[in-house]
Amino acid sequence: MTAPAPAATSASARRGAAFALGVLAFVNLFNYLDRLIVAALVETLKKDPQLALSDVQLGFLATGFVVVYMLTAPVFGWLGDRRGRVRLIALGVAAWSLATAAAGLAWSFLTLFLARSAVGIGEAAFGTIAPALLADSFPKPSRGRVFSVFFAAIPIGSALGYVLGGLVDKHYGWRAAFTIAGVPGLLLAVLCLWIRDPPRGAMDSPQPPAHLDPGGRSYRALLTNPTYVLTVLGYAAYTFALGGMAFWMPAFLERQRGFSRADATVQFGAIIVVTGFLGTFGGGWLGDALLPRSKQAYLWVSGIATLAAAPLAFIAFRAGDHTTILLSLFLAEILMFASTGPVNSAIVNVVDPEMRASAVALSILSIHLLGDVPSPPLIGKLSDLSNLGTAVLVTPAAIVVSGAIWCAAALLGGKRGWAT
Repeated sequence: MTAPAPAATSASARRGAAFALGVLAFVNLFNYLDRLIVAALVETLKKDPQLALSDVQLGFLATGFVVVYMLTAPVFGWLGDRRGRVRLIALGVAAWSLATAAAGLAWSFLTLFLARSAVGIGEAAFGTIAPALLADSFPKPSRGRVFSVFFAAIPIGSALGYVLGGLVDKHYGWRAAFTIAGVPGLLLAVLCLWIRDPPRGAMDSPQPPAHLDPGGRSYRALLTNPTYVLTVLGYAAYTFALGGMAFWMPAFLERQRGFSRADATVQFGAIIVVTGFLGTFGGGWLGDALLPRSKQAYLWVSGIATLAAAPLAFIAFRAGDHTTILLSLFLAEILMFASTGPVNSAIVNVVDPEMRASAVALSILSIHLLGDVPSPPLIGKLSDLSNLGTAVLVTPAAIVVSGAIWCAAALLGGKRGWAT
């Protein structure tokens, strides 16, 4: 049964919520650092004579992680709705950190593939449970901004993965890059144990929305929620594009456009940091600001911003001039990141509070199964058959599909009275 929303939260509860947001956002930074550091090492791994990897094998390093991540996410989603969330989060952080460090010991494609895949187990625990815990720590009208803070760690962590991976690889090799990236997570796992786990539904109305199944906890109930389903489908197309770009962009800049390895990783990382801040916070603020005017504000912001990003991404891949490439990429990434806070707010807002971890888990399973599981190896295969410059053009098309689905969901939801 959903707990009633209090008239006012105590000072200690507010401090606990702020502490949870700060710690989980910082942990999320290392989440994406460890996840994307392999993208900075692609060209080195390809040229290592002991590994001798093809582009499609390199793509499968990303896919192996995502497959494990999405398959274990529903398990942790189920546990997150029924067990103590803080311990599960801490366990996940420790697990993925150990797996990241272990990749530095790999001696073949198989051992590297297994180590990178194991990272997905720990990240599934964190990725499914942390958003649900935050939703129970803050009231609904502020969740767009809260999730913007939490998900702002994505561009920062991703950029640090590119920069750290590139610099450590240059001076000490790819094995040291994996080891250095993994160790700090063990300390963060201990810090997570100090987070307060609020009651489920503590910040929500006692009555769930009419179109939801208030008593159901099964994943089947989520599939009967039209707003949730459409939001996740759009998110899947978005993840296809973002996953492909995140993994292959440094290699594309070096191999196809003549950037040095250091410039490809550091400049792309710098773009991700700046655009991540501007886009993520801007999109979260705009979604919250427009929510009183439209119940579909989160979806409209996500859909329109994503559609606007598509032509800019296409220019970034087709331009030959370095300045044009970087400027187009900069603008495209701002618009892409603008949807991060709003779309995740929409996902947790349209389900019963006691099903939030399950909703996030099913979302993770779906967006990765249809998104960045196929995109890196597909781009790698297309690259092996033609060239990387042609292969990456599938990503702007996926961006268009994503924005169109979110706009359609917002339009249909407005006609039928669905709320996000």
